[in-house]
Amino acid sequence: MKLLRVGAKGAEKPAIIAADGSIRDLSGVVMDIGGDTLTPEGLAKIRGTDIDMLPRLDAGQRIGPCVANVGKFICIGLNYADHAAETGAKIPEEPIIFMKATSAIIGPNDDVIIPKNAIKPDWEVELAVIIGKEARYVDEADAMDYVAGYCVCNDVSERHFQTERGGTWDKGKGADTFGPIGPWLVTKDEVADPQNLSMWLEVDGHRYQNGSTRTMIFGVANVVSYVSQFMSLQPGDIITTGTPPGVGMGIKPEPVWLKPGNVMRLGIEGLGEQTQNVKAYSA
Repeated sequence: MKLLRVGAKGAEKPAIIAADGSIRDLSGVVMDIGGDTLTPEGLAKIRGTDIDMLPRLDAGQRIGPCVANVGKFICIGLNYADHAAETGAKIPEEPIIFMKATSAIIGPNDDVIIPKNAIKPDWEVELAVIIGKEARYVDEADAMDYVAGYCVCNDVSERHFQTERGGTWDKGKGADTFGPIGPWLVTKDEVADPQNLSMWLEVDGHRYQNGSTRTMIFGVANVVSYVSQFMSLQPGDIITTGTPPGVGMGIKPEPVWLKPGNVMRLGIEGLGEQTQNVKAYSA
């Protein structure tokens, strides 16, 4: 299933993509796409619904974030061998965990705002994993049982804040609008192998990232298991799993940074595409 949320910010309706490609209203079936809706029981309820009998929604409406009321937005850093190589970083021995503020979450095509005092804003196309069942101390062999599905994420970053201002990475990752997710949450049954998905990102039509989840250092099951050793995971939590090479900070001979007026386009095989206009901060 491809689940989404459509409508104005703060007034999104839960929806599903029907077999004919139309968007159908799920608000008579579930309250929203998040929390209990993403449990095995919640997804089974949607699967048991005659989608073709649901009301059609206008395809021209804004698409909101594909998950509502996210509790935790967890990120894995330097998780692609080829990305680590382009940045000159050592391959991590264990997954690097940091957090992205849930207030960063926006729809897949909403504007990305460069924060005040930013110097080095950057892009990162990533595969995001959405949790569907409460998880604590999960074995890697069982980890996929706790996954509801996947979506595209742009882990927008400010590298000066992230690496040159001291402390942890979080303050370079959590600015408002730095977490576009969607357009859809694709349930895991539709993704045969999350470790074999092509992914790409363009800025103003130039393709900077052109990679694959094959080069992940720590795969989806490993990451879910690993994170669950340090914190519990609840339905609707998001783990975004790292980016392939081609980020702005890795461009040679000089890095390339986002600036107002840029347009980012990105996508992952089978999970849809995003487009964001980059704008300057305005009080």
